[in-house]
Amino acid sequence: MLLCDGSRMRKLAATAFGMIALGLVAGCQARPLYSTGSNTESAAASVSISEADSRVEQRVRNELVFLLGGGRGEPADAAYNMEMNVRSRATGVLLRSSDDVARAGRIVMTADYNLALAESGETLRSGRRQVVALVDFPTQEFAKLRAIRDAENRAARELAELISADVAAALAQR
Repeated sequence: MLLCDGSRMRKLAATAFGMIALGLVAGCQARPLYSTGSNTESAAASVSISEADSRVEQRVRNELVFLLGGGRGEPADAAYNMEMNVRSRATGVLLRSSDDVARAGRIVMTADYNLALAESGETLRSGRRQVVALVDFPTQEFAKLRAIRDAENRAARELAELISADVAAALAQR
């Protein structure tokens, strides 16, 4: 076999390219949000969340307090303030043709939030997040109301997770 063989040269070039690419990637500064060397966890625990105006907003707020505080509750002296407004809407999507009654639906929950420094009021991150939870509508009215509430609770939990990830990303950049 000769060294000038085309397949060997291609393998050698691919190996060299891979080694160079690996060397470049090794210099990257990517790290996990909650790594032990970062202060993201303690910064997230010092976020104060505005009071809720509705049941669904209270559910999102409670989930956020738990997620951001790591289960410790609200901070006594907050370094950051978050204003939040949550709306929820239930719609039927699968209608029974005989009596035009919805058998299935969806809960659309939207949150607008603004994370700011407590001392200066400077906005760090603001945004809007929206989630959808699907729900089956039983024929009994109480069961239907309970199904809607359960779907709202699922949507609130998912919405809080999205917002807490946004907050963690904003605090990690500081």
